[in-house]
Amino acid sequence: MQLENRVAIITGAGRGIGQAIALAYAKEGAKLALTARTPSELEETSQQAKALGAEVLVIPTDISDQTQVDEMVRRTVDQYATVDILVNNAGIHGPVGPLQDTDISHWIRAFQVNVFGTVLCCQAVLPVMLQQNRGKIINMTGGGVGLVSGTAYRTAYNASKAAIIRLTEDLPLELAGTNIQVNVMGPGSHRTRLVEEMLEGVPAAGVTQRFEEVRQQMFEQVVAKFGTSAAVSIEQATGLAVFLGSEASGNLSGRCFEAFDDFLSLPPQIPEIMASDIYTLRRVEPK
Repeated sequence: MQLENRVAIITGAGRGIGQAIALAYAKEGAKLALTARTPSELEETSQQAKALGAEVLVIPTDISDQTQVDEMVRRTVDQYATVDILVNNAGIHGPVGPLQDTDISHWIRAFQVNVFGTVLCCQAVLPVMLQQNRGKIINMTGGGVGLVSGTAYRTAYNASKAAIIRLTEDLPLELAGTNIQVNVMGPGSHRTRLVEEMLEGVPAAGVTQRFEEVRQQMFEQVVAKFGTSAAVSIEQATGLAVFLGSEASGNLSGRCFEAFDDFLSLPPQIPEIMASDIYTLRRVEPK
């Protein structure tokens, strides 16, 4: 029970990766505060987590709204008295297609949810974590950025996720001397709702022209993605989330990991990792 009695807020917990992480945390003994925008999906996750023996609080929340985020954290603290882990999983893909054909309002919305939502959640939990001098924050990147190559026609999504990695690298500098760690994880390629719709030929929101022109190229990218070693099981993804939220990750902070990394071998390497630019976005110049 690696997370026994630890209180974890998991955003975007209604389906997909967020739901899988919530259930993995339930199995490891965590007390859960589950958030997302859709109450019915949250309730489904809640029932499954309770069946595993977890104590669960459901809080429907739009993480791009500061008032709702503050209320989410307040209710969690009222229920459990603390917050030990924050998993910033909630996010949207935003517009899909050529940048020149993109509705800019949808591009901006991707940043409002993915970047500003992550920032608001971090802002809200940090006073609690600082007071107890303990906490783990796990931010989420995607299969398109991090330690794997990007994909075309997803500029809003990929740029927002790269911003999250930089946030994750910089925030630990402010938290130096505390026992609060911040890391980012890429869960690998999975068959999300967006992928399913794209394969079926459904235009994504925010694309105004030429969707059919690029759909075949995107289809080929996705097929190639799922056919490579970067495609990982959901168990590998949730295993990484458990590792980063547990004491096993020690003082590891400010780093980006992918679910296909051998993360269980990391603990002995933590001093070396923290003294280098390993697992970061640092620019490497040619020799």
